[in-house]
Amino acid sequence: MQTHLADWIKDTPRGIEAEAILRKCVHCGFCTATCPTYQLLGDELDGPRGRIYLIKQMLEGEEVTARTQLHLDRCLSCRSCETTCPSGVQYGHLADIGRAVAEERISRPLWQRMQRAMVANLFVRPALFSLALSLGRLARRVAGPLIPAVLADKIPATAPQAGAWPAPRHARRMLALAGCVQPALAPDTNAATARVLDHLGISLIEASSAGCCGALRYHLNQQSDGLDDMRRLIDAWWPVIDSGVVEAVVMTASGCGAMVRDYGHLFRDDPDYRDKAARISAMCRDISEILAAETSTLQRAMHGRHVKRRVAFHPPCTLQHGQQIKGVTESVLRAAGFELTVVPDAHLCCGSAGTYSIFQPELSSQLQANKLAALRSGAPEEILTSNIGCQSHLAAAVGPHVRHWIVALDEALAA
Repeated sequence: MQTHLADWIKDTPRGIEAEAILRKCVHCGFCTATCPTYQLLGDELDGPRGRIYLIKQMLEGEEVTARTQLHLDRCLSCRSCETTCPSGVQYGHLADIGRAVAEERISRPLWQRMQRAMVANLFVRPALFSLALSLGRLARRVAGPLIPAVLADKIPATAPQAGAWPAPRHARRMLALAGCVQPALAPDTNAATARVLDHLGISLIEASSAGCCGALRYHLNQQSDGLDDMRRLIDAWWPVIDSGVVEAVVMTASGCGAMVRDYGHLFRDDPDYRDKAARISAMCRDISEILAAETSTLQRAMHGRHVKRRVAFHPPCTLQHGQQIKGVTESVLRAAGFELTVVPDAHLCCGSAGTYSIFQPELSSQLQANKLAALRSGAPEEILTSNIGCQSHLAAAVGPHVRHWIVALDEALAA
């Protein structure tokens, strides 16, 4: 794609990166075939190719309108288009640049600014989010009918019990991210991961001062705040990583994993964090990758246990498109004895997409319904996934029959 970027951005780091991405696009349109919002709306501007044109126009100096911002807001950042693109267009990075420029040039209505500020400041603070969730549960019990259904559905009635976390006792150790909302919504996820890894001779530890990975605020176009969140996390992890005590950084939320894997790119021009960020990105592993490398040990641990459980696995977009990890979790589950049903259109987004379900509820609900229909088509006993956002979003419609797959595996090992 030929470009003529405006002088105000042409020679800046953002402009140089955007131009390189834009020039890779050959207008083929393959991306529209796998774009969830294009499939729902049928509007070229609600597909990757159309959004690329909108971003190109902005960067070439054309007027930015609220309509431009709307089409960019409607993008799920699922990156399915990247998986499809034959030219290797890094649409996700381009979308981040385009959204940041639009945010700088268009003032949102006050109610939108307030809503985004509340989400950005609440969700990234685990203690505050946990308190708000407890109050929400209380309100749901006391005044359930008075709470709008769209909000009540997002408040789980209870949180699963975490269970015991094995004390570090193995020579092999790995570092886990607690995250910002997962400890309150699904405290069993990391605890189950620790127990499964303990069976395999690996101890899992957390850094108590680590917080949000930065994805939430970064993708809400509060990119400076998001980068600050990332720096805090790097600072919290660095003493453990630099000591050589841990061999990997384990991700149990694929959304966080996709973000942490991108640290090396995001801090490439930051002399203070460049090397640390690159090392952390290189050490980042999804839990499925860890267990896939330990398949024989896992199968020995499963010996004599008969799972006989029929499940549907939903691979989050951040796993299959963001991190390009495909089929790995499924192979681990099969090796452990689970029977996986066939899920049509497994490449499509469930509609969670971080905070998308909050800010684009209608589109999110349509995608949720489509995804649940596909997941249920094979009559599974339960639905498994690997990202807290997807898990919460799907569970809002079907209840506790949606779990993280590592929790199901831990349960099978304990049987």
